Amino acid sequence: MIQVQNLTHRYGDRVALNRVAFEVAKGEIFGLLGPNGGGKSTLFRILSTMMVPTEGTASIAGIDVARDPASVRRKVGVVFQTQSLDKALTVEENLRAQGHLHGLSGATLRERMDFAMQRLGIADRRSDLLETLSGGLRRRVEIAKALLHRPQVLLMDEASTGLDPSARREVSRHVEDLRKEEGVTILLTTHILEEADRCDRLVLLHKGDIVGQGSPRELRARIGGDVVVLDAAAAETLAGKVRERFQVPVSVMENQVRIEIRNGHRFITEVVEAFPGEIDSVGLHKPTLEDVFVNLTGASFDE
Repeated sequence: MIQVQNLTHRYGDRVALNRVAFEVAKGEIFGLLGPNGGGKSTLFRILSTMMVPTEGTASIAGIDVARDPASVRRKVGVVFQTQSLDKALTVEENLRAQGHLHGLSGATLRERMDFAMQRLGIADRRSDLLETLSGGLRRRVEIAKALLHRPQVLLMDEASTGLDPSARREVSRHVEDLRKEEGVTILLTTHILEEADRCDRLVLLHKGDIVGQGSPRELRARIGGDVVVLDAAAAETLAGKVRERFQVPVSVMENQVRIEIRNGHRFITEVVEAFPGEIDSVGLHKPTLEDVFVNLTGASFDE
């Protein structure tokens, strides 16, 4: 449904995307995960026809996004990170205005509006002003608006940014319903690990490069065992000692020493006994997508 081949984009001398390539199958929920500045927004702008790439190609439903953007726009719905709703209008008025932009009117538009509001669970709020709705409800209105022309693909840019965990889960549930019941293919950009974990597959972007690709489970499987985190004032010094004493790979992020190792609970006992007084606190967890990112790039996910 979506094909990206050797996509490169430059802003002057800065390379924002470097020969990026991936495919999204029909009906998938596909994520672009990475920190700010990784290239997610540039890739999103290209796929949503807002920008032409410097090199390479991207197509949606077999249509080249640069050569025939008008046809692509008829195939996709777009949910931007920045709200595009009019707070002074009601839910219904916002949807009607969007429908008119797509050339919809009369009974057809009313039917599409009713269906979208039912699908997103906002039919009972149709007469409410946008300014009275919570962030989660506004985001659902944004998605409903993007579905009025019945797109095959839904593009969502950081759609959960600013929402509390409950609202994020609610939006994710509605997205899953769209895929399951309507067969909509969904591509989303995110820096929220919880949201990325719900994707079927994803790519990890770092400074314009794809550094990892696969399902969340496949990516986490790259790190065997556990992740041990040691907080220490002299983290670099401690890291050197741990590396020399235990012959294990070690990384340092700010005042934390991170070790990927099997049987982490046993290792904790050994390392605390080996360096008494040098460790302020200890943490142990199973690998997360953030750990995968750190492992692949050596950089903090927040950078």
